[in-house]
Amino acid sequence: MAQTKAPKTKPRLDPESESWNKLPWRKFEQHVYRIQKRIFKAKQQGNTRAVQKLQKLLMKSRAARLLAVRRVTQDNQGKKTAGVDGVKSVTPSQRLEMVECIHPKHWKCKKAPPVRRIYIPKPGKSEKRPLGIPVMETRAQQALAKGALEPEWEACFEANSYGFRPGRSCQDAIQAIFLAICKKPKYVLDADIAGCFDHIDQEALLSKLNTYPAMRRTIHSWLKAGMLDQGVFAPTSRGTPQGGVISPLLMNVALHGLETFVVHELTRRTGKKSQKVSPTVIRYADDFVVLDEEHQTIEQAKEIIAAWLKDMGLELKPSKTQVTHTLQPYQGKVGFDFLGWTVRQFPVGKTHTGTDRWGNALGFKTIITPSKEAVKRHLQELKLLIRKNIHAPQGQLIKELNQVIHGWTNYFRSMVATETFHHCRYILFQQLQRWARRRHPHKGMIWISNNYWHVDEGKGWSFTDRRSMLWQHDQTEIQRHIKIKGTASPYNGDVLYWSKRLRTHPMLNGLLGKLLQKQAGKCRWCELLFQDGDIIEIDHITPHSQGGGEELSNKCALHRHCHDQRHARRVNGTHDKGQITEEPDDANVSRPVLKPSGGGDPFA
Repeated sequence: MAQTKAPKTKPRLDPESESWNKLPWRKFEQHVYRIQKRIFKAKQQGNTRAVQKLQKLLMKSRAARLLAVRRVTQDNQGKKTAGVDGVKSVTPSQRLEMVECIHPKHWKCKKAPPVRRIYIPKPGKSEKRPLGIPVMETRAQQALAKGALEPEWEACFEANSYGFRPGRSCQDAIQAIFLAICKKPKYVLDADIAGCFDHIDQEALLSKLNTYPAMRRTIHSWLKAGMLDQGVFAPTSRGTPQGGVISPLLMNVALHGLETFVVHELTRRTGKKSQKVSPTVIRYADDFVVLDEEHQTIEQAKEIIAAWLKDMGLELKPSKTQVTHTLQPYQGKVGFDFLGWTVRQFPVGKTHTGTDRWGNALGFKTIITPSKEAVKRHLQELKLLIRKNIHAPQGQLIKELNQVIHGWTNYFRSMVATETFHHCRYILFQQLQRWARRRHPHKGMIWISNNYWHVDEGKGWSFTDRRSMLWQHDQTEIQRHIKIKGTASPYNGDVLYWSKRLRTHPMLNGLLGKLLQKQAGKCRWCELLFQDGDIIEIDHITPHSQGGGEELSNKCALHRHCHDQRHARRVNGTHDKGQITEEPDDANVSRPVLKPSGGGDPFA
């Protein structure tokens, strides 16, 4: 008799996984955001008692604890990096246990375990950056504490502080520099703080944090937890470990007030009472610049900043601190590099220059381009990537190159980068030619060109295997970035403003930007507006296995946790039909409007 194969059964999820996925995440996020908005407004009004009451309410909220656990175990890029306990993969049932363990009532009974010291290479340098990795439970506690403390400090942080803050980016910082110098050349103090994370005075930081006693004790225990470096324990008498969830916020708290103090002190010393002529301080994390028309003011700023940093246990790094000028040669150099850009002004004729506010010709033009060092590092990264894939299929090489090229060009496309993109495309073409020659040393260039490069209609020759195509640098269009408004914060409640900024952010590539425009800035699964810091992934509505294609109408943008939730239900086989209607998009292509019902898959 012929043997018949047993029908394949789809794997079933355990009850804990199903209960985790079926939690009302949308309601949790709305509840937490309402409390955070109240904290933000109470701090703006100077009501410290209300701020601390709301923070305690948020810390005890089960919704906030669930979101904190989800952020560090599902969304975070370092979710698979283990601490000293070796835990790097947390199951849904363990997540539910962790939610109860991180309740503030348990924090008094637990001592924070030490962090695990690891070293990662600095881009383009031989030296390495030390990181301190807490255990998973401590990360969840820190995410919870950050959710309570961040709205308070966002209400008082300075306008020209851009690093490690929600809704702010490198593009905002560089645009602020452009606006500060585009009408008048200035002297520049380009400075960097030596080992900022590792040298902060902990007692000064806690005093400046000025939070309620329970929170202070908890943060003190994290700072004093110590570290394990290759099995050797070392105490941490200063600094906050770079790698902790709350460390960037603590670093910004430590450096808060630098801009205000420097501007006030320089205005007092120089006698400048008008805000229009006062020096400008722009800071991104531990890198900052001071801009002013007079050289003497810049030298005074250097002394003032050094004295101010000393109170926090910090000092300037001499090798990365210099004084220069944006237009005229000063000490053999013109302009400066900041966050990967070169900022410089060039003298031009009357027909190519702009005008000041009185209509007079400026005589110069401000040009901000990718720095030579940034271009060199990028081309070296492409070279190593191509060399690593010498024996790989062409499609795999194209996929890995596209990821790098998309990220790099999106970062630099907000300024003058067209010539740089052309140059990078030319160098990459030469690198790919050498890659093809190594693979076929006995073939001529005509044969190699015909097998690896093909004519694309309207675009000329393209490096493609007919299934995937290499994205060229100069295919990325220049997109000017609009600087954030003053001290605006995502916690101020203006969700439409922040949703629009996210859809037009230069770091979002063309496909993702189009999807966000189609979806009005909302996740197609939970229907919540995307916020800065959310991990956004692109998913196919109809999978390839079921005949789905690569057209735009078959793709959607989801949160990472929503993406995981959707595919978990697909594996589980629970394809309960949601309510689906058709609605035309901007490209006159109908798309499903997703309205889940019964907890099923709205895409099914």
